[in-house]
Amino acid sequence: MTRQITIMLLLICLSLASLPGCGKKESGTLFNESGRKGTVEAPVKDVPKDMLATQQAFINLVKEVTPSVVNISTISKKKMARPMLEFSPFFDEFFGGSIPRGPQFKRDKSLGSGFIINREGYIVTNDHVVRDAESIQVKLSNDKVYNARVVGSDQKTDLAVIKIDSREPLQATAVLGDSDKLQVGQWAIAIGNPFGLDRTVTVGVISATGRSGMGIETYEDFIQTDASINPGNSGGPLLNIHGEVVGINTAIVAAGQGIGFAIPVNMAKNVVSQLLQKGRVSRGWLGVSIQPVTAALAESFGLKKATGALISDVLAGSPAARGGVRQGDVITRFDGKEIKDSKQLQLVVAGTPANSNVTVELVREGKPLALSLTIGNADNAGTAAHRPESVPVDNWLGLAVEELPQNQRGRGISGLLVTDVEQGSVAAEGGIKPGDIIQGINQHRVGTMGDYAAAMQQAEKRGAVAFLVRRGNSSLYFAFDVR
Repeated sequence: MTRQITIMLLLICLSLASLPGCGKKESGTLFNESGRKGTVEAPVKDVPKDMLATQQAFINLVKEVTPSVVNISTISKKKMARPMLEFSPFFDEFFGGSIPRGPQFKRDKSLGSGFIINREGYIVTNDHVVRDAESIQVKLSNDKVYNARVVGSDQKTDLAVIKIDSREPLQATAVLGDSDKLQVGQWAIAIGNPFGLDRTVTVGVISATGRSGMGIETYEDFIQTDASINPGNSGGPLLNIHGEVVGINTAIVAAGQGIGFAIPVNMAKNVVSQLLQKGRVSRGWLGVSIQPVTAALAESFGLKKATGALISDVLAGSPAARGGVRQGDVITRFDGKEIKDSKQLQLVVAGTPANSNVTVELVREGKPLALSLTIGNADNAGTAAHRPESVPVDNWLGLAVEELPQNQRGRGISGLLVTDVEQGSVAAEGGIKPGDIIQGINQHRVGTMGDYAAAMQQAEKRGAVAFLVRRGNSSLYFAFDVR
């Protein structure tokens, strides 16, 4: 019995010795560490040299550029909505007049970004970052905090310049690049203060250029990027791989990811220069109403392709009128720059200094023409009177028209009055409405029913018709295929 017990105890000891922690403790490590520093090799031994070079390029860029990027915090006073019951005669009876009368305000805090453009302490940011701010504080990369003031701002492009006063000249300043040379697919690096996270770096590519029609600003020519841009990035720089500022981060699409927009730095250069010099922006002015050239309009105007900006109206006494521009002209080049669409013409004209002499190339009645004119100042645009000229059509395309009543002709308006538009007709689907006044057909004026009939017969032979229509105080072109 004793022998059996002894054997059993030996077996138990042998079993325990085989368990972890039993027997002699072996030397070892708690984790594997790379061979560059520790005991084992990295999982990937041969990293391609181009990847290492790219990584190092980003590291170098961030080290060089980050000191010029600043964090901006503001406090603003905003009006609060008033309770509807306040205006009830029973308000005081129920609430005892405990809620103060008159406008009430609350103080809002917001965060943004910016970048230093010179050693005197001037900083570029977005207008919406500092708009209505009672106080502005700027934090530099060395954690020093300064009070700032607004030098000038431009709401139409959402740009602003602010200034801090430092006892010593600032050493870190941004370098501005050339946004006109950007190509889709290039690297894009954003540095800013998203959600208050200091100097966050995000990397992506240039997704598109020339984005407009976003409804964000009056003058839009956005760079689109998938480098992450979030609230707080506004006003910070968008950089190329050389560390040059090519855009100012401005907006995001809240419903999507990887869709951010930046103002091209070339647009900003002109605005910032004016803000530094005089605290406001003056823009060039042509004095025309414009609309896009559709495929149907291009055909009716004898253009080879749907490009350029169609002049739908010209203001009397405007630079365009004095230079010989006419309603129905299609501007294809302005001061040597090709005009692809009406939005581009708006941007180019606005960016041209007032009193500049420019050459405008256009197509008139299917023939090329060049005009020389002097650009006006948009600040004086309100002094020009609107020319009583304009645009549209009768029975052919579902339209009923008649000659204008005598009392309307006396106001200097000519053309044919649209009295009815057949529901579901070509004209209705194209946008013609009762009350429109058809003033021209295929660039020929019409004032009588005879003019109208002759013009429509010619249009049927041609296979396309473009109506110049007066609607209220505006002139519009409508084009239809009549084959």
